[in-house]
This record gives sequence, structure tokens and C-alpha cells, in this order.
Amino acid sequence: MATDKAYKVLAEQKELSNKKAKELIDRGLVFVEDKKVKIARAQISTEANFRIEYPEDIEILYQDEDIIAINKPAQVDSYDIQDAIEGAELLHRLDRDTSGVLLLGKNRTFINQAINEFKSRRVEKHYVAWVDGVIYENIEIDEPIFTIKKGKAFSVIDPVRGKKAHTLVKPEEIQGKKSKVHIEITTGRTHQIRVHLAHVGHPIIGDEQYGSRTQSKRVLLHSAKMKILDYEFNAKEPKDIIRYK
Repeated sequence: MATDKAYKVLAEQKELSNKKAKELIDRGLVFVEDKKVKIARAQISTEANFRIEYPEDIEILYQDEDIIAINKPAQVDSYDIQDAIEGAELLHRLDRDTSGVLLLGKNRTFINQAINEFKSRRVEKHYVAWVDGVIYENIEIDEPIFTIKKGKAFSVIDPVRGKKAHTLVKPEEIQGKKSKVHIEITTGRTHQIRVHLAHVGHPIIGDEQYGSRTQSKRVLLHSAKMKILDYEFNAKEPKDIIRYK
């Protein structure tokens, strides 16, 4: 059976440029059957049937002269949203796979005020996730996190070099050997939720970087609610979070 680079096969099949095909694979939007194509330059059968799943449209939850709240779809980079909104600046970031509430400031005075709220840990951050394993009781995780930023960021529990990180996990639903949980964090370390849940033996479904062995189209993590200053924003759960298949 003939094989070729994945991006070349995709480009020919979907009548795309090689550059565009490689970009779509790198963004995690290309599938063969139910498996994500992960490496654009990997060898793949020329008979493979590719499917491209584009992200949902970006929803504006609220905006005024100070702030804009977005319901970010999974597979969209936070910085791409910032670049698309003239004059707006990210107040925080969500990983590409993470969906939900994303906040941007619209003027320097408010941006500085909001950043101070984050630094002072006065911002409420609530998430929902599906994880491997069964969780019956609340779990409080208070383990310091150190992030290695050479290449792709990766965080580890490190009592010596790590910074304080606090995560509270509450069970919501159990399906087989998977659990849906509500998560609240008071700190905002890189990959905090992902590394903390992996540390207690319950990696987020689809999070291969932190040990999940359950395949999924994305890391099943959603930013459900944020409260900052006098604002509260809620993002409805997408279908893959509402019900784990």
C-alpha cells in the first residue's frame, strides 16, 4: 500500500496547499476515522480518508468599554483571538484544547486593574472536566508547580523549585470508569489543573501529555465560569463536556 507524508496526502485529497494542510494537522483538526492525525510529516496511506473538523464559531458572551468575554472554542489559540479583536489584550490564557470563558481587556487602566486582581488571587475560576478513574469525594490538591518552558511547556510537581498552586476538585457524575468533575483554582500556574489531576491519578481524558491513556479529540477541559471585580461570566458546556460518549 502506497504511503506518503500526511500533509501531502491531505493536500491532494482536499485540494489544499501543502502549507495549509500542514497547518490544519498541527492545529489538531484532522482525523482519520476517530483518530487525530498528530504529525504532519508522518507517513500515511494514500488511501486514508481524512476528515477536517473546524472549530465552532467564537461567541461573544459580553462586552463593554472595559472588557470583552469570549466563549472560546476548543482548538483555537488564545492569541489568535487577541489578534482578531483590535485594541484588546488577553487578561489570561487558555490552552488551545481548553474551551470556555476567555477574558480580554479593552483599555490600559482596566487591564492593569484586572491583572492586579489575578495576581492577588481575587479572581474566581471554575472549570469542568472529564477524567480517567472514579472520583467519589472532594479532592483538595495543594502541591507546588514548576514549569519547564524549553520548547513545549511542561509542568511538574516540585517542592523545591515550584510555586504555590491550589486546586479543589468536586465530583459531579460517573460513567463507567470516567468521572465528570467541577474544579476551582485560586492560583493560575501553567497547566495547573492538568498536572494536579494527573498527580492524584486522574488525568484529564485526552491529555496524553500528562498520562491519559484514553483517546479523545481534545483534552476534555472547559472554563465554565469566571468572576472578576463586579463581573461574572458563564460559558455553556459544549457537547463533548455535557456528556462523555
